[in-house]
Amino acid sequence: MTRIILSGCMGKMGKAIEACVATRNDCEIVAGVDLAEGVKEYPVYKSFDLIDKSAKADVIIDFSHPSVLASLLDYAAATNTPAVIATTGLTKEQTESIKKYSEKIALFFSANMSLGVSLVCALAKKAAKVLGNGFDIEIVEMHHNQKIDAPSGTALMIADSISEVLDEKPVYEFDRHSKRQKRTKNEIGIHAVRGGTIVGEHEVIFAGNDEVVKISHSAYSKQLFANGSVNAALFLVGKEPGFYSMQDLVNEI
Repeated sequence: MTRIILSGCMGKMGKAIEACVATRNDCEIVAGVDLAEGVKEYPVYKSFDLIDKSAKADVIIDFSHPSVLASLLDYAAATNTPAVIATTGLTKEQTESIKKYSEKIALFFSANMSLGVSLVCALAKKAAKVLGNGFDIEIVEMHHNQKIDAPSGTALMIADSISEVLDEKPVYEFDRHSKRQKRTKNEIGIHAVRGGTIVGEHEVIFAGNDEVVKISHSAYSKQLFANGSVNAALFLVGKEPGFYSMQDLVNEI
């Protein structure tokens, strides 16, 4: 039985993960971390440094807030507990911190826990390699009106995948309305839409002369992200120190 510490247990994703774990017999939540007040069937702590030292866990799942990352990494390293980090909105410096800590412990990081999105990244990467510099690339992402960060971490993850195979490193263009000039060839436009209860929509557009290629993914429930994070947690237990991603999980399936 895999024992999980759930960071962000009072949030919407925390509840979705609880629902996922409740349907399984191979894992359980033994503790939670969240600033918000609430009652759970397991103990909930305000921060990682307050967790009872007698609490034994095999892995951490984090769907909380970027401000929690430093204390999470310190706790994970001190207790040798691997962690799945699925919180979005992290800075470049925070991502680098995850990579540094992964030299000591197993850390799984992804801006999107969906296997479908991982496939979109792979397809977009292949399309960019085939179509080359003859197509303009734009990414449109849509989320609910409560999402704080923009553009989404997933949109950036897709853009990074495409960037890996382009001849010249592209510039990410987020604010085209402030410019009065033609689109340059060496850019990827990334556009954010926020409204209603949209769970998550991502579309990659390759626009060429007289033809357009589109790759898209639609999420209809947060449950798919919860399922992905739990699968990642089970995958991570027992792994050697390192920086793991959805691609590693996909390769093992």
